[in-house]
Formats: sequence, structure tokens, C-alpha cells
Amino acid sequence: MDFAISISGFVALYVFMLAAFAGWVIISHVPAILHTPLMSGSNFVHGIVVVGGIFALLNASTELEQAIGFFAVLLGAGNAAGGYAVTRRMLAMFQTSGARPKLVHVHAKAHPPKKS
Repeated sequence: MDFAISISGFVALYVFMLAAFAGWVIISHVPAILHTPLMSGSNFVHGIVVVGGIFALLNASTELEQAIGFFAVLLGAGNAAGGYAVTRRMLAMFQTSGARPKLVHVHAKAHPPKKS
């Protein structure tokens, strides 16, 4: 079964403009107190961007399409990683001062050495 989707340039532009307008309207009606949690909680959307970029990259036939797919994957992955880092910092701000978790470093040992 071969399933192919072909979107012309004007249809793709229309879908992009419609999505951009809908996003702008929705985000503009979100109260300021909820804006950061909402945006940081929607980091999964960047994962979808990465999957779409990989799809575009795998189906690229020209060098321009390959470059666009590469930058879509690169920027989507960077945006997703940055979004999760910001989410972690934002959630740490809502912790009580005595209950802040320690940030674990990559080079930290799992168990401290026992004192003899």
C-alpha cells in the first residue's frame, strides 16, 4: 500500500498562515500567570517538529530540501532540549526554599564514599 501526500505551495502556505494565526489567538488569550507553564508543558510539539523534519529530510530530493530538513531537525531538537531545561528551572522556582532538589551533575558519583 503506497500512501503519498502531495501539498502544493499555496496550500502549504495557507495551512502555515492558518496555524500561525490560530496559535497567536490562542496564546494571546492565556493569562500571564499560565503562559510559562503552558508553553513549557507543550514541549512535545517540538518533538513533532523533529519528526516532521526527519520526514522532510528523508524525502528530500534536492539539496535545498535536504538543507531545510536538516535545519528543521537541528532547530526542533535544540528548541525541545531548551524547553525542557527551562521547564526544570521554572518548576524549581515553585518549590519551597527548604525542599529544592539538588541538581545532579553528570560527573557526580551515585553514592558518596563511606567514612571509616
